[in-house]
Amino acid sequence: MKLVVIAGATATGKSSLSVELAQAIDAEIINADSMQVYRGMDIGTAKITLEERQGIPHHMLDVLDVNQDSTVAWYQSGAREVIDEIHSRGKSVVMVGGTGLYIKAVIDELNFPDTDPMVRHTLNKEAEDLGIDAMFARLEKLDPAAAIAIDRANLRRIIRALEVIEITGKAFTANLPREESIRYPDARQFGLVMDRELLSERIDQRVNTMFENGFVEEVQKLMSSGLLEGRTAQRALGYSQIVSHLKGETSLDAAIEETKRATRQYARRQETWFSRDARIKWISTRQPRLETILESL
Repeated sequence: MKLVVIAGATATGKSSLSVELAQAIDAEIINADSMQVYRGMDIGTAKITLEERQGIPHHMLDVLDVNQDSTVAWYQSGAREVIDEIHSRGKSVVMVGGTGLYIKAVIDELNFPDTDPMVRHTLNKEAEDLGIDAMFARLEKLDPAAAIAIDRANLRRIIRALEVIEITGKAFTANLPREESIRYPDARQFGLVMDRELLSERIDQRVNTMFENGFVEEVQKLMSSGLLEGRTAQRALGYSQIVSHLKGETSLDAAIEETKRATRQYARRQETWFSRDARIKWISTRQPRLETILESL
């Protein structure tokens, strides 16, 4: 029984490859995209459709409502439980997604300390007084790796990282773990890499298609289902830009262009995050992706 990870930046073709690989090695798939865990967030997250799944079971997909908050610790627990259950049935697992901290939390022994209400209160007060940019700058200084992994617009996760640093006296994201602290030492990790210019074109095309396919209507529907009540889902790429548009704060054209810009920026952060892990075998567009993975297993 295998555990194979397919990682990389957004729009590099991870989902379709994961289905091909799962078919080839008799595996089930676990989603490792922090926004695809939400029901109804389909168009804006480029979620794989039922037809595209070709009968392969997908897990950790559509498991939360948009008014619920997700955490790394929650994902770690849920994904590990699914992996062990699939392995118990004699089948392999393909984990696919671009949320690096989710993948690392599952494979490696990352422990998440409890929250400290006083520390959290102090950090929230400082955020109100100083602003999100100052808090992110502090995180960049104390833990550059965490700053790469966390969206600089996601104040909740910035504060959580600073809270962990203050509680433990250690960086929120440690360096790569020693062998004995890896939960799944036999996991094989592969990363999809693409020329920056080509990737930018793919991102622009994908965003255009999303808006043509009813992205705005999807956000409107989710707003009526509690999108603005939760803290996590509403910050997703594109969703936050459309919410701003629907509130009359920006034009539709501006929302589209900002979604493209933010997505390109996110892709660069993903590349930087994954490039730090020497365990990942990189596969370019010039290589036969499925064959390359199968030859390495």
